[in-house]
Amino acid sequence: MTDLSTLAQTAKAWPFELARALEKRVAEQVKAGERKADAPVIFETGYGPSGLPHIGTFGEVVRTTMVRHAFEVLTAGKYATRLICVSDDMDGMRKVPDTVPDPKSLETFLQKPLTSVPDPFGTHASYGAHMNARLCAFLDKFGFQYEFLSATDCYKSGRFDAMLLRAAEKYQAIMDVMLPTLGEERRATYSPFLPISPSSGRVLYVPMKKVDAARGEVTFTDEDGTDVTLPVTGGAVKMQWKPDFGMRWAALGVDFEMFGKDHQANAPIYSKICRILGARPPEQYVYELFLDEKGEKISKTKGNGISVEQWLTYAPDESLALFQFQKPRVAKKLYFDVIPKTVDEYLTFLEKFPQEEAAAQLENPVWHIHSGRPPQWSSPVSFALLMNLVAVANPTDTSQLWAYITRYAPEASPQTHPLLDELAGYAMRYYRDFVLPAKTFRAPTEQERAAMADLSGRLKAFSDEPTGENLQTLTFSVGKDHGFENLREWFKALYEVLLGQEQGPRFGSFAALYGVAETARLIDDALARG
Repeated sequence: MTDLSTLAQTAKAWPFELARALEKRVAEQVKAGERKADAPVIFETGYGPSGLPHIGTFGEVVRTTMVRHAFEVLTAGKYATRLICVSDDMDGMRKVPDTVPDPKSLETFLQKPLTSVPDPFGTHASYGAHMNARLCAFLDKFGFQYEFLSATDCYKSGRFDAMLLRAAEKYQAIMDVMLPTLGEERRATYSPFLPISPSSGRVLYVPMKKVDAARGEVTFTDEDGTDVTLPVTGGAVKMQWKPDFGMRWAALGVDFEMFGKDHQANAPIYSKICRILGARPPEQYVYELFLDEKGEKISKTKGNGISVEQWLTYAPDESLALFQFQKPRVAKKLYFDVIPKTVDEYLTFLEKFPQEEAAAQLENPVWHIHSGRPPQWSSPVSFALLMNLVAVANPTDTSQLWAYITRYAPEASPQTHPLLDELAGYAMRYYRDFVLPAKTFRAPTEQERAAMADLSGRLKAFSDEPTGENLQTLTFSVGKDHGFENLREWFKALYEVLLGQEQGPRFGSFAALYGVAETARLIDDALARG
């Protein structure tokens, strides 16, 4: 039997493509003596703690985790790996978020490092520490294996000192990279070093009057008008965000990082600065950003996207991981209508997995979502079918849905099918919040009325085994007998008249789940209504 590491050499799934490029990089570095053979391979993600973790944070970590696992399988555990999540918590607070308690109380702390701003929630030593705790709780909730790093700690502890001293030595080379990318006014005042004002505590965007590489010091004019000299080490200064990106790669020995398309134009700058500091830039992967239902870029300011919390109100986290896995380099619309479709796609991939050959399993998204060990769960009922059951059964709790489910799938129970039990609850919430408000029932045409009355009669007289296939065949025959040349129009009429929507699940499966007699009664009620 072929082992997984061999199959991974030709697997087409994008995490394996990235893993192979990373393996080549590491092997070249070892051969060139640039790294020790037993040095861990470093994966990095970054986080801006000015706001709460969001769906982009989840996407970056879950996708990086997928690449990390693919690399470990590809290399058969030859290299140790680490995933570090770095919080840029030394950045100055540019504006006070509207969501914090008593926002005005923080206005005097604008431009101070986030870890120097008091915590308005009163739970941590600073605003930055509070948001870092929220990030870690967010990542822990999903079971990610990572190491958290605070940029403030890295600057103050000396972890970045060697690269900061080298940046002072290479100051002009860094300026030569940065200045052509700036406007004329910005060039006049730009410095890759941002000193922390001794007088005000704010992060200063001021030009350097002198950079003493030998002493590792910079001189600038402070806010009080005095000239001040500070060491570049020990947290007395930080770097502008573009040079900081490259410096961090060099200081932490980062081997892989992915980021959104909004970073794509700056990625060469990050890499140049990393090289100037004497390190090889990491393997990089640029993913597309999400769009709203109108095709516009999702913005936290506009509030036109879906939060992680909103998605998880209506679907399991595995479905969100699937949405992140699929076509990361294609701009996808992220709005509430994609949730049911993604849930059912997840169920389909999960059901396929046990029957697939090992090579095909490596291409299956659930292999990547579950780090090679998908659960042995299944659902005899699709999410779309559950929502249509909710539409006609109008249950007050999931136990009422289970009365129908067990009739359709006698072997299933909340204990044996916990995923299905979860989906029942999600379906009820999604239906009530999104489907019910949009329902529009219409009256049938004369042709449709005659066909539906016939279907009701045949259902009442139905004596075969009530399987989805048998009931689908019966419904198909009725449509054909009543002259529907395009049978899609017949099924569309059933959805619009009976369920108040333009599309739905396979009608035979719905009738089998809801019940033959109950479906006949549903038709009779709709005809009486119209």
